Amino acid sequence: MFKQSRRKIVAAIMSVLILLWAGMLTIIYTSSYIEMSAQNKRMLMTHAELYTLSQHENKIPPKGPAQENGNPGFAQSPRFRLSTFYSVALTYDGAILEIRNDQPMLHSNQDLEELAREIVQSGKTNGTKKDLIFYVTDKSSYRLVAFMDNTILNESAATLLRYTLLFGCFAMLLFFFLAIFLARKIVQPLEESYQKQKQFISDAGHELKTPISVVSANAELLSREIGENTWLANIQWENNRMGLLVEQLLDLARTETITPQMEQIDFSRLVGGEALPFESIAFEKGFALRCHITEGIFLTGNSTQLKQLVSILLDNALEHSTGQQDISVALEKEHQWAKLSVINAGEKIPLPQREQLFERFYRIDSARSGEDKHYGLGLAIAKSITTAHNGRIDVRCYDGLVEFQVHLPLQ
Repeated sequence: MFKQSRRKIVAAIMSVLILLWAGMLTIIYTSSYIEMSAQNKRMLMTHAELYTLSQHENKIPPKGPAQENGNPGFAQSPRFRLSTFYSVALTYDGAILEIRNDQPMLHSNQDLEELAREIVQSGKTNGTKKDLIFYVTDKSSYRLVAFMDNTILNESAATLLRYTLLFGCFAMLLFFFLAIFLARKIVQPLEESYQKQKQFISDAGHELKTPISVVSANAELLSREIGENTWLANIQWENNRMGLLVEQLLDLARTETITPQMEQIDFSRLVGGEALPFESIAFEKGFALRCHITEGIFLTGNSTQLKQLVSILLDNALEHSTGQQDISVALEKEHQWAKLSVINAGEKIPLPQREQLFERFYRIDSARSGEDKHYGLGLAIAKSITTAHNGRIDVRCYDGLVEFQVHLPLQ
């Protein structure tokens, strides 16, 4: 139980941290990439506006683009000067006027020409092709397709992402161990309190056994002396009830504190044998006990505790069955599990109450206080036994039926 609580706390802490980290990473990476792409696009537009054909290089470049960008010194910035640009000038008929290629080892003139013709035919004015961003502009007498090498941007973004992921994973690993430490610290007081509660139940049960035995023996001797007596009968009745309650408390303490001795068990035979005595009890109450048991289901467990588990579920079904429908007991294999089902007719149990059924001393009918020798400990014992065998127990309600399911691992 506490292991599961620790796991949930660790999972909650790590989920929050991972979501925060992933959100921050996405925002930082996306905003950085968008800003860098926008800067590259502005530089490419500036390059295109400043471009003139080689035969007109002696003309003064227009100042319009720098002013349009709102940064008169943009074209003089180190980043602009260090960037790699490619230009392809074409006539309106598609003839190549000029190709400027400062890095022919990276992109040949033929590649640039093919890309330029493809871009012009597509009708796009800007975008990305391979590792190049492009911008198409009309220079009055010809069309210019300007390119800018985007390799540095892509590599910078990839490096940023790679190192962010690397250091982020390392930080998440550290936070994981920190979450385990915090989960243990959070659960430790609850676990200590629970252990003290279990120890108290065990100690109280053992301490109460002696006075109960003494009262029972003295009441028996007194009944032989004075014969039938109403007050003495009441004493014996209440003492027997107290003895049964103490016995159930000790059973619960044993299942929770003592690790059972495990062995290979024919679970099919165990369920069938434990169900047999209940057939006569069901008959006396006007029910029929129907068994559907798959043969040859073996598992590792403690036979004494598993017999007690089956008895608790059958006794619970007989006690709370309504109407005249039969009580069904089924055992079958379900993947790598042995599934035991006990079904009886009964009123639908609300969901909030289903979650509390397996708690100690919980009773759906709170007005009853043990007159039927049931004190709300049976299902708590059943859950403890199931947990000790690495299984799970659930309750389902459908079509006027109540079904308790126990799943136990076959290996």
